[in-house]
Amino acid sequence: MASHRRPKQPNRARVTVLTATAAAAVALTSQAANAAPSEKPSKDEVKSKVDKLYEEAEKATEKYNGAKEKQQKLEKQVDTLQDKVARGQDDLNELRSGVGSLASAQYRSGGIDPSLQLFLSSDPDNYLDKASALDQLSTKQAEALKKIQAKQRTLAQQRKEAADKLEDLATTRTELGKKKREVQGKLGEAQRLLNSLSAKERAALKAKEDRASRASERKALDKPDTDTSTGQAPKGSGRASSAYAAAQSKIGSPYVYGASGPSSFDCSGLTSWAYAQAGMTIPRTSQAQANYGTRIASQSDLKVGDLVIFYGDLHHVGFYAGNGQVLHAPRSGTVVRYESINNMPFQFGVRI
Repeated sequence: MASHRRPKQPNRARVTVLTATAAAAVALTSQAANAAPSEKPSKDEVKSKVDKLYEEAEKATEKYNGAKEKQQKLEKQVDTLQDKVARGQDDLNELRSGVGSLASAQYRSGGIDPSLQLFLSSDPDNYLDKASALDQLSTKQAEALKKIQAKQRTLAQQRKEAADKLEDLATTRTELGKKKREVQGKLGEAQRLLNSLSAKERAALKAKEDRASRASERKALDKPDTDTSTGQAPKGSGRASSAYAAAQSKIGSPYVYGASGPSSFDCSGLTSWAYAQAGMTIPRTSQAQANYGTRIASQSDLKVGDLVIFYGDLHHVGFYAGNGQVLHAPRSGTVVRYESINNMPFQFGVRI
């Protein structure tokens, strides 16, 4: 006989869970249907964010440049110290060899008691001459030992100094890698934002920048800051003028972070390279350049070829081009060009 069983009734707890889950699903579906689609940022909003990222990248770039400059100095110092240690070790080995020769001479000559040697000697006068020579050898050996001790102390000090520099170098290299990754991260984020724009929007932004650059160039070259007595723009020293002319020859060269010429530059890379062409070495970073020459507080007192420093942390530098314009390497994605001095927060000028 077939058995007939009633289907098992779901318990109350399970019904409650299923009901709550269904209600949540309905609510989420309703919210999704009613939610406004996320708005794509406008071209101007993207540009604002990108400009901010480029500024942050340039700050990191100048820190990167500082770490790189420190690394290069440390590498030279380490090489110099290691050369000194190697030469000192050679000198020490030579001193030890000399002492060894003196000791061997004493051993060969001093086989028996000196007084007995004199008693047995068939030629006392000859023996006395030898004994005198042995006394001189002992004096020389003592002096040589003192030299060895002094050389050992110097060598130990140089080795410690070299070890400290190597440790500092390792720390600097770590910092350099960190700053490099920071710059690359900022630039990558900026590029992703730009890629979110349409080709038409990107072209419009570039066209706007190009128009501004051409306008700045015309303004810089059209009787800038005319001196009423000569009708010419006031210029800096001969060396500053030469450096400025060198920078002008690189108009159109691309900005590349950490680059200092001759085919690409960052901001302080351009100014340091230009001064090198004028026969003068100036510091590599914008912060160091800001403290290198004579400060010029007012824009009205600037001369063509003066360095101009921007932002509160002094992370950007260019050349004053006259008539309220600067010649500089602005940021990634741009080239060496003229630009209004008012596009950035001016801090002061530097006359070298």
